[in-house]
Amino acid sequence: METETNCIPYNDDSSILCMNGQSRSVKQETDSDGCDIPQYVVEFVDKELGHDIKSLKKLTKLIADLAEDKKRLEEQVIAVSSEVPKKIKNALKNAEDSKASLSLLLEKETDLSEAVSRHLVMAQPWMDELNVWIDQIEETERHLSYLKWISQTEELSDNIQQHLMTSNVSEAANSLMSMAELDIKLQESSCTHLQDFMRATVKFWHKIIIDKLTSDFEDVLNQFHWPVVGPPHSQVSVLSSPLNTAELYNSLELLFSQLLKLQTSYELTTEQKKLPEKYPVPFSPPLILPIQVMLIPLQKRFRYHFSGNRQTNVLNKPEWFLSQILIWIGNNARFLDERIQPILDKALSTVDARLEFSRGLVMLVLEKLAVDIPCLLYDDSLFCHLVDEVLLFEKELHSVHGYPSNYPCSLHMLCEETCFQRWITVEKKFALEKMDSMLSSEAAWISQYKDISDVDEMKAPDCAETFMTLLLVITDRYKSIPSASRKLQFLDLQKELIDDFRIRLTQVMKEETRTPLSSRYCAILNAVNYIAAVLADWADNVFFLQLQQAALEACADRDSVNDLRLGHLASMESSVFDDMINLLERLRQDMLTRQVDHVFRELQDKIKPYKKERWLSLPSQFEQAVMTLSTTACPFLLTLRDRLLLLEQQLCHSLFTSFWQMLTEKIDLLIYQDIILANHFNEGGATQLQFDMTRNLFPLFSPYCKKPENYFKHIKEACILLTLNVGCALLLKDFLQSSAEHGLEDGDIQQPSITAALNEVGIYKLAPQDVEILLNLRTNWPNTGK
Repeated sequence: METETNCIPYNDDSSILCMNGQSRSVKQETDSDGCDIPQYVVEFVDKELGHDIKSLKKLTKLIADLAEDKKRLEEQVIAVSSEVPKKIKNALKNAEDSKASLSLLLEKETDLSEAVSRHLVMAQPWMDELNVWIDQIEETERHLSYLKWISQTEELSDNIQQHLMTSNVSEAANSLMSMAELDIKLQESSCTHLQDFMRATVKFWHKIIIDKLTSDFEDVLNQFHWPVVGPPHSQVSVLSSPLNTAELYNSLELLFSQLLKLQTSYELTTEQKKLPEKYPVPFSPPLILPIQVMLIPLQKRFRYHFSGNRQTNVLNKPEWFLSQILIWIGNNARFLDERIQPILDKALSTVDARLEFSRGLVMLVLEKLAVDIPCLLYDDSLFCHLVDEVLLFEKELHSVHGYPSNYPCSLHMLCEETCFQRWITVEKKFALEKMDSMLSSEAAWISQYKDISDVDEMKAPDCAETFMTLLLVITDRYKSIPSASRKLQFLDLQKELIDDFRIRLTQVMKEETRTPLSSRYCAILNAVNYIAAVLADWADNVFFLQLQQAALEACADRDSVNDLRLGHLASMESSVFDDMINLLERLRQDMLTRQVDHVFRELQDKIKPYKKERWLSLPSQFEQAVMTLSTTACPFLLTLRDRLLLLEQQLCHSLFTSFWQMLTEKIDLLIYQDIILANHFNEGGATQLQFDMTRNLFPLFSPYCKKPENYFKHIKEACILLTLNVGCALLLKDFLQSSAEHGLEDGDIQQPSITAALNEVGIYKLAPQDVEILLNLRTNWPNTGK
């Protein structure tokens, strides 16, 4: 009881902390959770009792609470200790019961398995006999099914025969449509004889019905005077001529609808006429049967006139058959729209009558081209004429008659590999011949708009204009090609021609390098600038952006393209003409630099007398009545003026702007380094230099910019320092010297900023060291006695 009142037991393994503050056999130990038990006890006592001696009165209640907790925990442990053996005992009993049940089930399974095996042995003869009967039943069912298909076919065949005997062609067509559906279902069957029988039956009745309907349909069409082959104005009278138009139109609608029902049987029984596989013509479904019947008279006319030994069938006149097709499409458009399209709409068909009719006629063109192209492939003039006429035909077909670009067209025939390579070769040949003639022309280097200032902004010579027109014509010719890869081949041809023309311009330019200010040299420079500018504009054209996307897709499939180039193409940072533009811009820069260097050498020679001017002994402004230009500067300024006027007339505005800006940079450094830094100036010399520069040199460039002095910053600021009044100059000089002696830098908070001091007098370009040098070139300093 004494221990219970003096110490707090925590657990069996913990040390006992005595109330007098001393621990009795305190042992550093942790529980299973890693808790430091003695430390926990200390913290618990500190928390409950604290350091106040008065809190000891809580000790009795604390001990009682802990004793109650201990008793409750002991009861729980005893209860658990008594329940666990009972649960374990029950679990063991359940396991034994389960084991006994499993053994019983296994015995039953063994007995049942043996019984089943004995039964199977006994039933096997019955199973063998039953399998034979099942096979016989299945065979009989197959025979019955086979006979059922035959019976259905014969029944439909009898129906068709009866309907035809009673002239009920519409019902006969319905029965034939049902028979065609059965034929389609049989396509997955392995009964080849049944398939052949069904297909032969469908073909037999299809021919009889189609002949009957075709004959009646053609009779009705003839009463409508179909097809219209005469001039368009005769179409109105034709359509209004029948007296019983309503009855005739009803017959037209009935026969057209009946023919439409035979479309499935037609596709099953008729092999479609195909072009040779080498021609990349896209797949298209067969024409609807009524339109095929309507096309028969036009097909006969076409083949009569444009095949065999007819005088209208000549290789050098492809425009004859191409224009005839366009005439037929135009002449019959109204009848198709007003008479045929409503029938299709009523039958819930999505077919466009006019486009279906046009597709049938275009197929005649494709068949004709497949025959003609091999015959004229190696005759340049005939082949080029054919290509020209096909392109004109396609343009009118798509723009006037609304023929879709994804339908088969004559350009697909020209995209056949052999034909297309021939096309590329011929295009290149004639383009090179055209380039030869344009460069050898007497007017090659003369602008055809030279007398019209508003038009002649680029001052492009005739050869450059003609060359870009040639490229534009080539673009128009291949723009409608349906294949993106073929378009890219034409684009490569254009790049090759551009590079060839650039090389020719370079060769002609090299002949003129000794006279870079000549009219021909300037014309070449204008040509290079004009071509680069036009190509840059073309790069933003939708057509060439589409080609860029096609090139990106083509590059993505090749391992040779680098990631950087692919990224530029994908982000539209570059264009398909970038390589050509870069080469042209490099040539333009080289030619401009050569012109600037040539003029600058002339100016260097003319400025020599001006360099020898005695700047140290010139009279002051007050000693002269009027300030005049230095005589020695006249040759320099006159030469500069003449060259500017000459090149302003011969170069386009952008080139001339680049020229005079490059030239001013060189002149600025020339005068600054060879005249200003090489001499000393008294007050009169500085004033004269400023007058020569600001009143004579700078104004020469005033027609080209608002503030020409900004292009001569070295000269301008040097003149400011040389003519600065003596007091300000002394202050500035002392400030710069003081800053240099004390090692002050720009932005030091103890002294005004050097940059601010220079800016205050108008110096922005020159460095502080240069300013000191220029101030030391002045000789008009007061005598300070130093």
